[in-house]
Amino acid sequence: MEDILTEIPPPSRFFLEDLNNFAPRSPPLPSPFLMFATPNPEKYSHPSLLIIAMSFPSTHFFHHVSSKTLVGTLILPETLLSGNSIVPSLKDKSCNIYALHHADKLVLVASVQCPINAERSHAVAKLLVGQKIKPDRVLVLDTIQSRNFRGKLPPDETLMFKLESSLERKDSELVKGLDYFPSGSVVDGLAAALLGRCEIDKIRGTVWVSWPETGGPVTLAVKSHLLKNYLPGMDHTSADKEKSDFSGTGRTRDYLLDSDMYT
Repeated sequence: MEDILTEIPPPSRFFLEDLNNFAPRSPPLPSPFLMFATPNPEKYSHPSLLIIAMSFPSTHFFHHVSSKTLVGTLILPETLLSGNSIVPSLKDKSCNIYALHHADKLVLVASVQCPINAERSHAVAKLLVGQKIKPDRVLVLDTIQSRNFRGKLPPDETLMFKLESSLERKDSELVKGLDYFPSGSVVDGLAAALLGRCEIDKIRGTVWVSWPETGGPVTLAVKSHLLKNYLPGMDHTSADKEKSDFSGTGRTRDYLLDSDMYT
């Protein structure tokens, strides 16, 4: 007679995905939201230019701009704030909003230093462009991803390209002196969602991508281009002080591993 206590049970009549249907579903994540450090956030709702800094060279640049004012932050409930410093740091996982009063015009800078999943990109893009903030123009600074680039990316060469909304192409170019992103190459994630919002809301928008992800040459190239074409005369920290930031910024991935030499 078989021992029902020790005998191997028969296979389940359900598939694994059917069994998962009986498990309670995880509660949906709360929506991201903007929190301004002023009782009158409307004063920052219509900047002449909104800059979303996502690449390390761009966040590094704006971290050293002394004439900026912290006016708000983007809160992502899934991002843990433990470990962040009281004073904004390049090591923080944060998305702070800064105001730059440059040439009598209001410029807002969103310094994105935390990862944003593709599933949250559209919600974040809607907050930054069109819902809480309605800019005249949008400039997004991101990094080229090798998986989205058609061709080989040289590990020791600095590259910069741009993508524009249809309205920006018809008007005067915001990003001058850069070639368009090569045909067959794409951007994804938050940068693509932001450009899509510009297209929907008929806002002049530009995505400016650079390669490699980190390093002195690309950081200096982005800095030079920003100071020359967008923020001339902006008070900025000297290069000697900036050199110390390249160690211990939390960007530990070697950009050489993102090239086709290692794929």
